[in-house]
Amino acid sequence: MDESDEQPRGELTVRIPAMPADANANGDIFGGWVVSQMDLAAGIRAAERARGRVATVAINALVFKKPVKIGDTLCVYTMIEKVGRTSITLAIEAWTQRRTSRVEAKVTEGTFVMVAIDDDGRPAAIPSETLD
Repeated sequence: MDESDEQPRGELTVRIPAMPADANANGDIFGGWVVSQMDLAAGIRAAERARGRVATVAINALVFKKPVKIGDTLCVYTMIEKVGRTSITLAIEAWTQRRTSRVEAKVTEGTFVMVAIDDDGRPAAIPSETLD
């Protein structure tokens, strides 16, 4: 598949504009800012699935493909790949949306592992999906 034909995978979980305060001296957005938005999205999606608190335990295979520019809207998509007893593995993709309001390019992608935690910060069992 041609890279220009690629579409985001997963559920749109976070949309946020890239502001000048998030940029480096070259005018590109710091990679750490992008990763933090991806981590927020992973936390939102995992907490919904775990029906409670979660914490990031690993970020794997993060690959930056294109820069984010000031004024872009960063769109973060999440897809649950695996649910274990206490952990959730998610595929996370970050895409830019230029001022044309069209998603244009995948910025980065990676795998995030979140663990469900109880009020004392210890790993907690994740409910089965069939529960309401």
